[in-house]
Amino acid sequence: MNWKLFISGMLLFLLGQTLAWYQTNGQFISQWIKEHPILVAAIGGIPVGYSYILGTTYLVQAFNGAVWPSRLLGFSMGILAFTTLTLIHLGENINLKTGIILILAVAIVLLQVLWK
Repeated sequence: MNWKLFISGMLLFLLGQTLAWYQTNGQFISQWIKEHPILVAAIGGIPVGYSYILGTTYLVQAFNGAVWPSRLLGFSMGILAFTTLTLIHLGENINLKTGIILILAVAIVLLQVLWK
C-alpha cells in the first residue's frame, strides 16, 4: 500500500465530510447559513465535490485499483467527522448507540488497512 496516497485520501475525505457537515448542519449554528442555503450550496459544492473526487482517486490508487475501500473509508471518515462536529457545535453527546457506531467505523478503517 502506498501510505502517502492513503493518508492524503483519508485527509481529503475528512475535509470533504467536514465541509459537507457545515453545509448541511450550519443552519443550526448560523442564521446567515439558514437564510442563504442556495449560496451556501453553491460556494461549498465545488470544494466538497473536489475533495471527494481527489480523495477517491488517491484511495483507489493506494488500494491498487480497488474502489470498495475508498467508499467504506469515506463512510467511516464521515461518521467520525459528523460525531465530532455535532458534539462540538450542537452539544449532542455520544450515547451507547453512537459509541458502538464509532467503534464500528474505526473497525472498518482497521479492516481495510490491515486485512490483506
